[in-house]
Amino acid sequence: MRAAVMYAPGDIRVEDVPMPVAGHDDVLVKVAACGVCGSDIPRMLTKGAHRMPIICGHEFSGHIVELGGNVEDYAEGELVSVAPLIPCRRCDQCLTGNFSRCRDYDYFGSRRDGAYAEYVAVPRGNLLKTPAGIDPRAAAMTDPASIALHAIWKHPITIGDTGGVVGCGPIGLFAIQWMRLMGASQVVAVDVSEQKLEQAREAGATHTFLSHGPKPEVPPCDLIIEAAGHPSTANLAVRMAGPGGHVVFIGIPTQDVGLEIATFNHMLRQEISLHGSWNSFGAPFPGPQWTTTLEKLGSGDLRWEFMITHEPGLDELPGIMNKFRERNEFISKVMVKP
Repeated sequence: MRAAVMYAPGDIRVEDVPMPVAGHDDVLVKVAACGVCGSDIPRMLTKGAHRMPIICGHEFSGHIVELGGNVEDYAEGELVSVAPLIPCRRCDQCLTGNFSRCRDYDYFGSRRDGAYAEYVAVPRGNLLKTPAGIDPRAAAMTDPASIALHAIWKHPITIGDTGGVVGCGPIGLFAIQWMRLMGASQVVAVDVSEQKLEQAREAGATHTFLSHGPKPEVPPCDLIIEAAGHPSTANLAVRMAGPGGHVVFIGIPTQDVGLEIATFNHMLRQEISLHGSWNSFGAPFPGPQWTTTLEKLGSGDLRWEFMITHEPGLDELPGIMNKFRERNEFISKVMVKP
């Protein structure tokens, strides 16, 4: 089969590789769509993965083409979404249903071969049935939308609340939509890009502003999702919180993050609560984060197509990664179609 293999950061080669083999408890999936996650960019350009060479890509959907001998509740030809984390199911965190905190997990695209390829062998426990008629690209967006929902559920928003989102990539755009679906009357969105703020308004944001510009008068937020992972945006997110507000951090930083004294004093005096959120999984695995997201993607309550700016084939993936490096073109969501 054809696959985009990363031999080292920046060394990505599209080539022929052996087809994966499905075990008795697996299915073989023909990949229909695989989204480029924000974590793929440093992984494939600078940081590398846990092992190399490796096929990256973990936000994917596809059609089953072969069933393992022990798999009886799926059928060949069925479209499935795939949860990328493979938990050990033995550690204390797995045994209490906190699969995102598994101590000995495997993961498509960073620890085992992923979906920048034509086929992937997937364990039965990582499959999700999809709503009838759903677009495979929507099914491939389940992961980022679930990450946003998992973060919001750290302190769920209620009707009439004001939400805030700092960082309007796909996860932030889904966070805006979840907040409005849950009853937020206003959502404040912040980003460094006016083009991303345009998408934020399309997602339902009622107030938008550039993080490097003057801060306008905006309502204090009850819940803020920080999805950028930069020291400046971490401080801004805390200062956006109103009295007793909550800030959930999901952006992955690449440098130390410190709170300025004005930020720290605001947190103390306004009794702001800070939360960390990692990945998107719950019990029963992969959790209601995933099943709820698929339902809302299937019903159309969660919109996704406006986020997609590029739909390359595998051969174009190395060039797309270089565009991320050069940052000379607006890229929101890349949906690879092997």
